[in-house]
Amino acid sequence: MNTDRKALWAVRESALPAVVRPCPDCSSSRHRPSGKIRVNASGKLLDVWLLLSCAGCDRTSKVPVHERVHVSSLEPARLVAYENNDPAVVRELAISQSLAAKNGYRLDWTGTWEVETRTPLYALDDPAPFRVLVSFEWPAPVRVERLLMRGLGLSRSGVRRMVGDGRIHLPLALDAKAHRDFELTIHDLGSVDAAKHSKLLGAPSDVRSVLGRVGLHDTSQHVSRSAAGA
Repeated sequence: MNTDRKALWAVRESALPAVVRPCPDCSSSRHRPSGKIRVNASGKLLDVWLLLSCAGCDRTSKVPVHERVHVSSLEPARLVAYENNDPAVVRELAISQSLAAKNGYRLDWTGTWEVETRTPLYALDDPAPFRVLVSFEWPAPVRVERLLMRGLGLSRSGVRRMVGDGRIHLPLALDAKAHRDFELTIHDLGSVDAAKHSKLLGAPSDVRSVLGRVGLHDTSQHVSRSAAGA
């Protein structure tokens, strides 16, 4: 009996988080990075801001990154990246929890992640435990229940039923928000609806009926699902 069945789920970026803070010009509290960084020099002193756009009125606002710092305190490559609106640096600043805490706003990660399942094709009726390694390639806090819904293609009630029946073993509570790698174990994988399971495994429709009858496994398949929320 195969006792080492594994799958890898990767949580990946689909969008940058929204910055939540009041807009002085409208009732909206949601802002998105504009993709630009402003650098202002006063002699040898620099101010650096991340520029945001209000989702409601498109007003531009500034998030202080550096205030009155000496030019020598910044690495030349970093300063060039600021001046050229380097996308990687904009992304880094946009997801920075320390920058958010420093400037008194919070990040809304809703709709910013997707889960890619990399699952070999195993027989549906194999009773061996199925281990899933969840890897976070994106620091979004993801609710465990929603991750399972997306990864297994099940409804909320279906996930709760499997956890309640002991068919899914978790190191975290269902309502917990995870942002670090963890491992879960699924027992009795064949109890997952066959059509949904074959979709999870990435099998084409004309071979789905075969999956329930064979014991061989094929190359890994890749399926990405956008998450509706964190």
